[in-house]
Amino acid sequence: MKNTISVSTPGRICLFGEHQDYLGLPVIAAAISRRVNIKGHSSHESKAIIHLPDIRRNVSFDIFPEMPYTSKRDYFKSALNILQRNGYTFQNGVECTVRGNIPINSGTSSSSALLVNWIHFLTKVADNPKVLSEENIAEIAYQAEVAEFKEAGGMMDHYSTAVGNVIYLESTPKIKVETLKPQLGTFVLGDSQEPKDTVGILKRVKYGVIEAIDKIKKVNPEYSLFTTNPEELADYEKLLTTEEFALIQANIANRDILVKALDLLKSPSFNDKDLGELLNIHQDNLRDKLKISTPKIDRMIQAGLDAGALGGKINGSGGGGCMFVYAPQNALEVAKAIENQGGRAYIIRVDEGTKED
Repeated sequence: MKNTISVSTPGRICLFGEHQDYLGLPVIAAAISRRVNIKGHSSHESKAIIHLPDIRRNVSFDIFPEMPYTSKRDYFKSALNILQRNGYTFQNGVECTVRGNIPINSGTSSSSALLVNWIHFLTKVADNPKVLSEENIAEIAYQAEVAEFKEAGGMMDHYSTAVGNVIYLESTPKIKVETLKPQLGTFVLGDSQEPKDTVGILKRVKYGVIEAIDKIKKVNPEYSLFTTNPEELADYEKLLTTEEFALIQANIANRDILVKALDLLKSPSFNDKDLGELLNIHQDNLRDKLKISTPKIDRMIQAGLDAGALGGKINGSGGGGCMFVYAPQNALEVAKAIENQGGRAYIIRVDEGTKED
């Protein structure tokens, strides 16, 4: 009889540090109570058979060492390739079904959660199964999604979905993950159902910041986003375009907001209203300086606030996708208000990381 394995992994929201991760700056993220599940078993042929009923698709391919990639982001194969490089073998092959309720292509890390879950599942059904820590799974997922394909993203998605709860993540000069356990109430996630322009946003925001830093370093080689203070930035304003200056301003401000948020989330006197206020300030920068919000998302956030939420922001790279508000009270009313603006609302809580069900 085949031994059936079932594992699940959460999506995530970025609480603080949007568009900071890929610059090496810290982030604070939270796993959410919407998850992807993989249920399956090893088979008797060296083949991967993946059923995806949610999107009415099946994926099937032969497993062998160093499989060539046949699509732009061939994550099912890249995970297997990296696991095989790390000593796992899959001569028996695998068959599984993937189901989930994380909004897709909306900034809640549905693809990273799927990849983390796929890796977790594979470590269980390999010919030589080994237990990996959540951090090890996250690192392999980062390698499979970002490093393997030379993508532009950071590590937040992989660590937040794998480790779960609320995490503080540093990626420079070395990876540091700290699990935070504040007593948080409910959030309301709102899917604008506007398609995200991830590539366009990253091209403008990420490479705009990098270009600005390069210009500043030509006159001050020691300049760093990690240490500069807001007052110093005025010395470099003439070197930058108006947009570049706004991007740098926003990154420095968001860096400092995160420091305040970290202190708050660690404080024994944690206060819901203080969290909401910091989320609102963060959103102001994302909307006005990074310009990654949209009019519809702005209306959804404001509707949530008017209905009793304490604070909120766009979630993910921006240009569409999801927003969320912190609503420890009146969550149902807040969800209805967001839906009245044309969004699809989900009441969510902070959830645990990747796990065997």
